[in-house]
Amino acid sequence: MNAAAFLSELRRREIQVWADGGQLHCAAKAGALTPELREQLRQWKNDILKALASGQALASQERAIVPLQASGTLTPVFAVPGHNGDVFCYRALAQRLGADQPFFGLQPPGVDGEEAPLERVEELAAGFARQIRAFRPQGPYIIAGYCAGGTVAYELAQQFARDGAPVSLLALFGSPYPAYFQLASQVLQRIAEQAAHIGGVARDLAVRSPAECRRYLSERLRLRRERVRAREAAASDPVLVLRAKVERATLVAVRTYAPRPFAGRVALFLPYTRWDLAQRWRALAPHAEQYCGPDSCGSQDMLREPNADTFATLFGAALRRS
Repeated sequence: MNAAAFLSELRRREIQVWADGGQLHCAAKAGALTPELREQLRQWKNDILKALASGQALASQERAIVPLQASGTLTPVFAVPGHNGDVFCYRALAQRLGADQPFFGLQPPGVDGEEAPLERVEELAAGFARQIRAFRPQGPYIIAGYCAGGTVAYELAQQFARDGAPVSLLALFGSPYPAYFQLASQVLQRIAEQAAHIGGVARDLAVRSPAECRRYLSERLRLRRERVRAREAAASDPVLVLRAKVERATLVAVRTYAPRPFAGRVALFLPYTRWDLAQRWRALAPHAEQYCGPDSCGSQDMLREPNADTFATLFGAALRRS
């Protein structure tokens, strides 16, 4: 993380930071400035003061472009996050690509609470395109997307291509084809997951003694209660409330989007070899490259530890081919 990225994270938590007479000041709601954040502010103090003095942090906050790795001489990556708009899902990946690879997250409207979330993929992509052009008028561009954000990234690359802006690579990380997010598909997916869950519990109980079954069920009940408490806590967290609104709007947008063929270079990053939710992208980009993670990986943790190293290596190989 750098100073600008840390300031963006503070802003998302509604913590205001400013410089006055060489001193760093901040204001926040009760409980927002945790001891951990206070310690990070202390450690980053000099870098933050320099960033505020130069105006770079302010410029980045006025755009949807969040620097996860601002320095470097290589073609920068502009990455659309998943449906909740959290650009820091790319943090580990960006760090592992090396100090010479600029990497910027694209924060959708609504995450900061200052704008309403958008419910059309074309509008989301057009907004990102305007800000990327203002930030970097000349291409080439590398566009990436994760999960539902892959659909927005796909349209963003389409709009650049139609305008004659060079896109050297479109990278889709664990990005299902938009039809996957339609309500009927989601219901069927939940039924399948629930059936698999019940089957797994039944198999686990079948090999246990009555006493072990009681302990097993007690532990599962405890975990379920923890998940319920976590959801209740999220419902009162202002940052998570905003992200939930962005998530709902993004899913509405993706469900109604109809992709068209894309002639540019596409790389599909699959969490594991048999992951088949990206099959229909190949009909639109028949020469798409495919990169697969380990069989132990899932789509929700492909950009996190311990899988971030694997996908950084795969993405790095694709970037070098650019």
